[in-house]
Amino acid sequence: GDRDLATHLIRTQMLNAGYALSDVTAALCKRWDIGIDLLPMSNDRIETHVTVDHDGERKAMHFQQWWLEHKAELPAQSFAFVGADSATAAPGVIAALSDADVIVFAPSNPVVSIAPVLAVPGIKEAVMQRPVVGVSPIIAGAAVRGYADACLRAIGVETDAAAVARHFGARTEGGLLNGWLVDDSDHESCAALTNEGIVTKAVPLWMRDVPTASAMAEAALTLAQDLGA
Repeated sequence: GDRDLATHLIRTQMLNAGYALSDVTAALCKRWDIGIDLLPMSNDRIETHVTVDHDGERKAMHFQQWWLEHKAELPAQSFAFVGADSATAAPGVIAALSDADVIVFAPSNPVVSIAPVLAVPGIKEAVMQRPVVGVSPIIAGAAVRGYADACLRAIGVETDAAAVARHFGARTEGGLLNGWLVDDSDHESCAALTNEGIVTKAVPLWMRDVPTASAMAEAALTLAQDLGA
């Protein structure tokens, strides 16, 4: 609501004044007293662009235009993270990843939320050095929120909890995941994924309130402990 709008306005004002994004983020965290260290992936400008079929032709547009104006209804063909290749991880990011007991992939869009972070040089390499537990953003064949299904379709991944896990890949096969949480409704995928090297547990994943969100986070950490993290 109003607080969200105010945060965006202050962030834009500070960035236009020459502050680095990491400094802006630290100032906002202090203002709202959130009690954790929150780090942006980079201080460099990185934009997500999407190639779409529109009016009989294929063209690129900014992700926000596709997401908000077109509601992800234009058939997407690919995504590009413009500026990521030449970007540098923000101060403290690599150290935080390297010092982590475990890294948890939140149930965010794997294509346009997690992939851009991993595209910044050095971040994926740091993640690969630590145990990783992911939380599925797909429940019973549907995206929890947003248009993750349209994004997954563009890269040839089925809208399915097991398919997303396989997209990230098992650490034992050079992928990212050591463990994976799926919703109880997707429990049938646990055995197959575990046999493929991604230890998978089924727990309630609907975050309806603070207690259910806390329970999900605790389940992720418990799985990490079970894996020896």
